[in-house]
Amino acid sequence: MTFTGFTQEDFDTFLISGLEERMEAIEERIRPKFRIIGQAVTDDLSMELNQEMFLHIARHARRTVNPPQDTWLAVANNKRGYKKHPHFQIGLFDDHLFIWLAFIYELPNKAQIAQNFLDHIDTLEEKIPADYVISGDHMKKPATSMKEIDLEKALTRFRDVKKAEFLVGRHIATDDPILQNPEAFMETVKETFHTLIPLYQLAYQ
Repeated sequence: MTFTGFTQEDFDTFLISGLEERMEAIEERIRPKFRIIGQAVTDDLSMELNQEMFLHIARHARRTVNPPQDTWLAVANNKRGYKKHPHFQIGLFDDHLFIWLAFIYELPNKAQIAQNFLDHIDTLEEKIPADYVISGDHMKKPATSMKEIDLEKALTRFRDVKKAEFLVGRHIATDDPILQNPEAFMETVKETFHTLIPLYQLAYQ
């Protein structure tokens, strides 16, 4: 199978009622694309970071009643899991696709990473493009553009609030033509992650 882009049907997956029915659609429509994209991204990041990176595709295994509102792939430097590590993410809600460098609440050294970012806030402001977006919660759709956010406030919250998170990257609307252009989409993903690699590396300092 080759990656042919994302279609409206992929996003409509999250409008399907019922856990079993939605999970079936995720497995049939989205996961095959994630496997292809994810392998390419994992290979690229392994080369760029000069360390082995591992692909994880969300299984939603804990869900017993409510169907997932989104699904994603993650690439991390740990084979067993990604949630406790800084990781790169690509995923879909019903109204947009997200491309994230994600630092979520399960990070054991979350406060230290946040403080490191605060100590180097000038670097973050320089490295993150103005049209990128930032979120404090991976489970919610909204995000704030870099040019509008109070970065110091967001990072302080990330440090001090147990459940606070820090995700930075791009949102792509479902009607953006780039989603139907596999080459352009993969180039955008690559460019986004390469732009964010200095932040990823800073988290490990």
